[in-house]
Amino acid sequence: MRDTRESRLLLVLLVAIAFALITVDIRGGEESPVDGARRAAATVFGPVENSVASAVDPIGNAVAAVRDSGERHNRIAELERENAALKARLGSDDRNRSRVRELDKLMKRAGAGQYGIKAAEVIAIGAAQGFSWTVTIDVGSADGIKRDMTVINGDGLVGRVTTVGPGTATVLLASDPDFTVGTRMEKTDELGFATGQGDRPLSVQLLNGKAKVKPGDRLVTFGSQADKPFVPGVPVGEVIRVDPSGGDLTRTVFVRPYAGFSRLDIVGVVVQAPRADPRDTVLPPKPTPRPTVTVTATPTPTGTPSAEPGGQPEVE
Repeated sequence: MRDTRESRLLLVLLVAIAFALITVDIRGGEESPVDGARRAAATVFGPVENSVASAVDPIGNAVAAVRDSGERHNRIAELERENAALKARLGSDDRNRSRVRELDKLMKRAGAGQYGIKAAEVIAIGAAQGFSWTVTIDVGSADGIKRDMTVINGDGLVGRVTTVGPGTATVLLASDPDFTVGTRMEKTDELGFATGQGDRPLSVQLLNGKAKVKPGDRLVTFGSQADKPFVPGVPVGEVIRVDPSGGDLTRTVFVRPYAGFSRLDIVGVVVQAPRADPRDTVLPPKPTPRPTVTVTATPTPTGTPSAEPGGQPEVE
């Protein structure tokens, strides 16, 4: 269009009409006279927008996935190198061979749950920070450790980080009376809260007072918001006693923890949570029950019964 007086007047007129329609639309609210036209435009252009989005989103998602995968792979590779270095420092004598086995078990547990961990050694125990059940580990803020990170070992849940220094950190053990963690029962998914009781079993309050639970049932961590202080799926322990419900709203069970808090040595701080809840996959395999041999009496040639496996008693 040529820049003439008529074209400029037409442009001004179109702008004025546009402003007038916008004003009418705003004042009209849901009963706007242009609402029908807007719905018609959405009907026409909506499928086009969906087609474009469906074409573009996979590309964006793929790029993000590659980027995230690369970052995650690099971080896990770095952790594996650090853990391998720790394993090499442990040496080869009898005591250190035992520690190497602990580290191997820790790495298998972390691999099952897809946890990114920073391996550490327990270098002190005691109440240096006023807690009665704590340990000090030889990693700190310089190693990427932060407050409220989950701590595990090759058996299960150890505790959570409470204090962090440049090269060390304090871990509050799950056995401490001030320690509480959300739990989930294997298979039934019954939720509860486990509390430490010192050198006694953990006390777990199940939220369902009528929950069916028996000795031998196992629990894992339920997980926390943003995975702090607890990531999900970490083995907690095994039920050894169940209190009668008595019609209460909650039910108390007592759990023997998997981790031995009096003999901690090699632990792992979870510095990277799993992408998805591992649920029960990190629990150790249940022991296979030993077969029982049934012995029955069978007659001997003299008529005297004898005991033989698999035989049937006979009477002459």
